[in-house]
Amino acid sequence: MLPAGALYARGAEGIVAAAARLNRFAAANGIALISTTDAHAENDPEFRDWPAHCVAGTMGQLKPAETLLERRVALPSTPAPIELAQQIVIEKQHLDCFTNANLPALLERLSADRYVVYGVVTEVCVRMAAEGLLKTGKPVEIVTDAICSLDERNGSSALAALAARGALMTTVDRVAG
Repeated sequence: MLPAGALYARGAEGIVAAAARLNRFAAANGIALISTTDAHAENDPEFRDWPAHCVAGTMGQLKPAETLLERRVALPSTPAPIELAQQIVIEKQHLDCFTNANLPALLERLSADRYVVYGVVTEVCVRMAAEGLLKTGKPVEIVTDAICSLDERNGSSALAALAARGALMTTVDRVAG
């Protein structure tokens, strides 16, 4: 999300404040917040297709501090007991957050009425998260002023495809008042 990052999405630093606002809104209203983070090994197979990024335990894996809530837990990709907190950070080694073995059980346990999706990057991780959430049959909203694309054309195409599948487009102001 920052220009020094190995897999920087141009302009992503511009959505940090929006993501932080949405995260604080969730915390203030007792809404469960599920975040994701890549947690790659140094020689991760994904690095054949993408520049090395988000190596577990390095500075490059850290989320922007202002997007972190006080009470948070990390949920590894391998099966683990699910602990609840204000912010549950889903670790993943693949583009799709649904490759985390614990995510389906977490979603079932939280039993949300709807899902609000934002972050980076629109045409990859945001799209895959929204597609997986749409399969739950619950409403999915994409916060268009809290996402960023690697390529604007691909990002727009991804949003159009998600809208065609039923995802709703919204804004930070509509979600967080």
